[in-house]
Amino acid sequence: MLVNAELYVRDLPGQLVGSIEPISMVDGNIVSVMHDRETMMNKRILVKVTFEVKDNSQIEKLKAIWKSRDIIICKMGSVYSTLSMDYMLLGSFTAAYVDSLIDVASRLANVESVDVSYSSQDKNSGKRTAMITLEVREREDLEKVDAFFAESCKRDSLIYIRGI
Repeated sequence: MLVNAELYVRDLPGQLVGSIEPISMVDGNIVSVMHDRETMMNKRILVKVTFEVKDNSQIEKLKAIWKSRDIIICKMGSVYSTLSMDYMLLGSFTAAYVDSLIDVASRLANVESVDVSYSSQDKNSGKRTAMITLEVREREDLEKVDAFFAESCKRDSLIYIRGI
């Protein structure tokens, strides 16, 4: 499990090492560390650390060690990667149509985020373009969304381009 943590440590020599050393004490593996002396709170500096552990029991031990060392845990959460795909739709449609596509896609798959942008509608043809960037966690979800967009665009006579 990959974990991100934001900690506040006293601005004294040795505190940075004292905040990351406990990760190895619970058999964790540090991926990255960043400390920011510009971001201070109550004479403490911000330390952002990303690390790997096998299970939650390691995290609980780590929290106890940090607490015993007077290290403040500001934020802590697991990290996950996402798969992103871009779709371009071309044809006669409204923003409401695209919103309804995204609503249905979100019910079919676990969609993490969506970003949509539109071109203005051509006055002569009534056609427009929509760019949709969608993120999911699992490849299966991406396949479901791909199939849904392809089927919907074919049914509604829209040009559909995947992976721009």
